[in-house]
Amino acid sequence: FFFLSFFLLLGILGEDALLPAPQNISILSTNMKHFLTWSPVIVQGETVRYSVEFQGEYEREYANESWIPICECSLITATVCNITDDISATVAYNLRVRADVGVGRSEWGTLEGFFNRITTSLTPPLMKVIADGYHLLVELEDMGPAFQFCVLYWKKGEESRMQRKVVKEVSSVVHLDTMEAGPDYCVKAQTYVEAINRTSSFSQTQCVRAQGGRSVWLITALISSAGFAVAALTLPFLTWKTSKVFQYSCCPVAVLPETLKVSEPPTQLILCGSEEAEQCDLTVHVMPSEEVLRLWIQ
Repeated sequence: FFFLSFFLLLGILGEDALLPAPQNISILSTNMKHFLTWSPVIVQGETVRYSVEFQGEYEREYANESWIPICECSLITATVCNITDDISATVAYNLRVRADVGVGRSEWGTLEGFFNRITTSLTPPLMKVIADGYHLLVELEDMGPAFQFCVLYWKKGEESRMQRKVVKEVSSVVHLDTMEAGPDYCVKAQTYVEAINRTSSFSQTQCVRAQGGRSVWLITALISSAGFAVAALTLPFLTWKTSKVFQYSCCPVAVLPETLKVSEPPTQLILCGSEEAEQCDLTVHVMPSEEVLRLWIQ
């Protein structure tokens, strides 16, 4: 019984020593996103939890080398911790992780060396080049507020006249240029992070050609059709209106004043109606020239 109690007490006192510290601690950092990883600590029949702390330049030099816990990575079961929000300055950081089982704790496993976010790996942005008629557009991947993009574009075969555009905010497609019909236009882009003053390599070049020929023809055809329709509708009206104007100008309608109008025709007025046409002698008598001479001498 004495020996059994001794070994139980020894087990309780040496529990921390029996729980090994996490090993193979490293950082994976890509595009300003930082993750601390480590190898799992195996304890048969137990759930091992982990806690992570960091120490920045300020803590080392002005806060007695204190360590700050990362709340999101306190007593977690995963063997990875997202430390992006805590690595907020471009300085050297220390990081460490500890294993916990029940009330037992391991020693701290510390990252070998320091981590500075300036060493993050930057990748080119995903992009899509679009030809909208004669407009050259590019759609860029939204990589976060820290990222800007340098876009190069040129007419194929004229690389010496390459143009550059800096895109600071990605909200929609970006207009680059107005293309000419025929040649291809090419685009490539790289990321830039001002906080660390670094750029990525360039993306693969993508080329497109203006797609406006068909649309221009279609617009022209629609305009022509509309013009013919308007002409077909307005031409008869204009013809009728013109004829009325000429009729009034050349053959105006005389309107008799009221004072000259006769309410009842006089008895001396002979009306030649259709029924009295035979009684009206409209014969014209021509006087011989000899008789005219004789009358003139008299």
